[in-house]
Amino acid sequence: MIASVAAVLAESAVRRPSHPALVQGPARLTYAQLWNRVGGYAAALRRQGIGPGDRVALLLPSTPEFAAVYFAVLALGAVVVPVNTALKPAEISYVLRDSGARALVRAGELSEETARCAEAAGVGVLTVGTTGPGALHPDGAAGALESCAERAPEDLAVILYTSGTTGRPKGAMLTHRNLVSNIEATALSPFAFGEDDVLLGALPLSHTFGQICGMAVCLYAGATLVLMERFEAEECLRLMREHGCTVFMGVPTMYHAMLQAVAAGARPPRLSRVYSGGSALPVPVLERVRAMFGCEVYEGYGLTETSPVVAYNQPGIPCRPGTVGLPIEGVRVAVADAGTEGRIDLLARGEVGEIVVRGHNVMAGYLDRPRETGEVLVDGWFRTGDLGVLDADGYLSIVDRKKDLVVRGGFNVYPREVEDVLRGHPAVEQVAVVGVPDEKLGQEVCAVVVVRTGHPAGDALASDIVAWGKARMAGYKYPRRVEFAETFPLGSSGKVLKRELASRYA
Repeated sequence: MIASVAAVLAESAVRRPSHPALVQGPARLTYAQLWNRVGGYAAALRRQGIGPGDRVALLLPSTPEFAAVYFAVLALGAVVVPVNTALKPAEISYVLRDSGARALVRAGELSEETARCAEAAGVGVLTVGTTGPGALHPDGAAGALESCAERAPEDLAVILYTSGTTGRPKGAMLTHRNLVSNIEATALSPFAFGEDDVLLGALPLSHTFGQICGMAVCLYAGATLVLMERFEAEECLRLMREHGCTVFMGVPTMYHAMLQAVAAGARPPRLSRVYSGGSALPVPVLERVRAMFGCEVYEGYGLTETSPVVAYNQPGIPCRPGTVGLPIEGVRVAVADAGTEGRIDLLARGEVGEIVVRGHNVMAGYLDRPRETGEVLVDGWFRTGDLGVLDADGYLSIVDRKKDLVVRGGFNVYPREVEDVLRGHPAVEQVAVVGVPDEKLGQEVCAVVVVRTGHPAGDALASDIVAWGKARMAGYKYPRRVEFAETFPLGSSGKVLKRELASRYA
């Protein structure tokens, strides 16, 4: 096991100095050049007083500078606090205050209001890609770092904030052991990275999927990462063709967009393998993606609090579409009674319950939130808040989020089950099922639908979708209400924000 997260890049720079590490537009950085830039930023940050244990927030888009500053902070023994660039100034201020950040490193093109919020929070602002007071430039005379600050496996490496769908965002404290173990395990399987692989990095680096599974695993393997600052389907397909990409990682909304781009005439690349995560990829869509790229599509499961990977369909093991595969090496997954608080009561295989996880990947806890930490870290297990089921062979299937469960007239309705049925309707391109208030039943099932091209939305189609569901589901499950939307509200990771939909149609 390597010593720290900084060593993920350091060792590849020694092993493959002249190999391309990062590509974006005309810019190409070899591993040696990237490590030199890390050394330059580390020297510049050290002059600002940053040292072991200090928390440094990164408000940077998905560019080579994100990677360089990220590893520079870690090389100094400090803690990285990635911040989503889509957040509003007040939200950024909250993360800075809550994390106890000593400095904020931001991109020059971001708003001055953001800088003012940081200063009001008592946080120093350092700006890359600009000149003048507060500018942060890599020290060109510093050269490559000879060594990284020593860190214990239990020391904090990264604080990643949850999406905040159930309240104010919480900082998940991830240690060097958490991240290094997850990187080393997943680089072998499921991601199976080789030194000649080329990954198209369209996921935001501020999010755990793009940051750990994408950037960190790719750099650990000594492979090449082609960065997109912002996902756009046609451009994504073009970049994969241009750079000879072999691997893609994405969330279901990205795959929907690329399928639509190909249907409109865009030419897809041929890939070696494709990975999906973040939310469920319906089996019919998975099959269309497999045909589009001419390779297997591996779906998996993880959370911010689990560093992030828990389970995946994996090369060399029979792939089971509709499941998220088997637990990765060193991680144990079980299903527990979802209604029991304060202890873990494990259920038998085949029973639906709350997914619980234990292993090297489970966070140290939520920053400064002992009560919330105690609610999810119970009897040595992490309670995920997701409902699932394990089959006889140990494959995990996700049923739904525990908090997305719709209780209609005392009956539990799992939105994902309803969505899977409604996707079979010829007019349904995408669907999200939410619960809306009902005086008599408590909640009613509401389906929000994005229609396929050529199918007019309206009362007639809504009635047809209701009838489709009624013919295929138990009476308490099918939606009595259908709403139409052009697009869904999405979080930074591409997940559909069901809470927002539920509020909109309440």
